[in-house]
Amino acid sequence: MGAESGMKDLRWNAAGGRPGRPEEAVMGSMGPAEVVRAAAIARRFYFDGKSKMEIGAEYGLSRYKVARILDACLESGLVRIEINTDAAIEADLSERLRRAYGLRRALVATGSFTDFDGLRHGLGRVAADLLSEVLTETDVLGVGWGRTLDAMAQHVRDLPPCTIVQMSGVVGDVQASSVDLVRQLTSVSRGPQYPIYAPLIMSDQRMKAALARQPGVAAAMDLWKRITVAVVAVGSLDLTGSQVYAMLSDQGRAELDSLNVAAELCAIQFDAEGRPVRTNYSGRTLAISYRELAAVDEVIAIAGGHQKVEAIRASLISGVVTSLVTDRETAISLLRVAPEESADRA
Repeated sequence: MGAESGMKDLRWNAAGGRPGRPEEAVMGSMGPAEVVRAAAIARRFYFDGKSKMEIGAEYGLSRYKVARILDACLESGLVRIEINTDAAIEADLSERLRRAYGLRRALVATGSFTDFDGLRHGLGRVAADLLSEVLTETDVLGVGWGRTLDAMAQHVRDLPPCTIVQMSGVVGDVQASSVDLVRQLTSVSRGPQYPIYAPLIMSDQRMKAALARQPGVAAAMDLWKRITVAVVAVGSLDLTGSQVYAMLSDQGRAELDSLNVAAELCAIQFDAEGRPVRTNYSGRTLAISYRELAAVDEVIAIAGGHQKVEAIRASLISGVVTSLVTDRETAISLLRVAPEESADRA
């Protein structure tokens, strides 16, 4: 089921009443025969899909008169229209968040998550549906890494046979690495896959250059400029919020602290204002570059939890992320610190 799907629920009030509104007020402005005719006209329009002109011909009315009757049905409470969205999504909060940060899409997962495992699976389910919705056979999907992305991959049930490419070397637990994510997603899509069997951070730039010349790695790196959709996690500057931060030495962590790094996307560091930050290990990192990721048309970030609010905000205002999947509490916190001005993206 698509993350943005919904349906109309037309509730008929035979007395023409609306909750909290006296029946007499409505019935006084519309006689019983008028109520019956108006209800029939509204049913023909909303349920049967007839045009105003077709209804007018059927009842001997002009289409303008039909339009006025339909308006009166809504105003009187004879017809009420309710939009019921997917229960997994908080639609209103999602739209507020989207507009606040000028995103293409924002999806806020419903539910109160009491632990990280529940949170990542809640976000993963929504992200899996979104990925199935936006991907086409001609897309090139770039994959980051992280436990939340791993949860997403577990919930994916349908993907077109698009090309899937790893956007970095391996970091941390192999079960939550890009290699395993590419494998899991390709088992569903059955399309071409380009994993990278190499570490994320090398000991020096010469080792990185040597690995980059290997055919499998080179083929994946060549695809980075052709990625049309990317899915990434957002790392925060702490031992539990970023696998890159956790694998660095004390000196490396101190460097990030001194540079005021607030967020990490695919080993690309950003400060609190969303500006990319170059570090001492940037030159020996085997990962998609800032320019390449920023050029991707659709970058979907999946992240939640109060400890990641600053990191998520930095990633959103960087201009790299186009869509976000998060939870209710994080969304509310992000709205409190949203930029004063933002423009919707096409």
